Amino acid sequence: MIATPDRTPLPRTFFERPVLAVAPELLGRLIVRTTPDGPITLRLTEVEAYDGPNDPGSHAFRGRTARNSVMFGPAGHVYVYFTYGMWHCMNLVCGPEGEASGVLLRAGEVIEGAEQARKRRLSARNDKELAKGPARLATALDVDRALDGTDACATGDTPIRILTGTPVPADQVRNGPRTGVSGDGGVHPWRYWVADDPTVSPYRAHVPRRRRS
Repeated sequence: MIATPDRTPLPRTFFERPVLAVAPELLGRLIVRTTPDGPITLRLTEVEAYDGPNDPGSHAFRGRTARNSVMFGPAGHVYVYFTYGMWHCMNLVCGPEGEASGVLLRAGEVIEGAEQARKRRLSARNDKELAKGPARLATALDVDRALDGTDACATGDTPIRILTGTPVPADQVRNGPRTGVSGDGGVHPWRYWVADDPTVSPYRAHVPRRRRS
């Protein structure tokens, strides 16, 4: 029998810890996205940790910019970035304010509001693919740069909330290299996922983009 997920909001103190402690413990948590058409709830099944100034793969490795300023805190806020001129990706800020670490939300299972996600993810062949990858997850949840800086730990009306859900037991958590990260940042085994979950995205090593001649 599957336990009913805990709907208690995660406190800010959960996110104020080191990112490598937070990331694997986000698996099984619930993301609730409130939209004018109703809520969409997603159970997290795959994430990646990015450790700011200690991590060449992090957007914040070289310091604060207008794009990454939300990463510098406070914890529990949403960092959204636009990539390849096409896609948005959603992160949760972690650690002490000023240290700029965060967790990329890579994949999940839509457990409520799937009818809304399907309208945004017309290319998905089935519901397991609705949020199978970071850009697909953001698209399914209708997340874009307008939500950058949203406080996911705020009380009252907020477009994004993080709930306790059902934490994944440690023996069901796997980790390995991050997907598509190049150079020194690509060696860290800081991608975490739920073992054998069909919503987890496939691993892909970084492939340099070729310039047109």
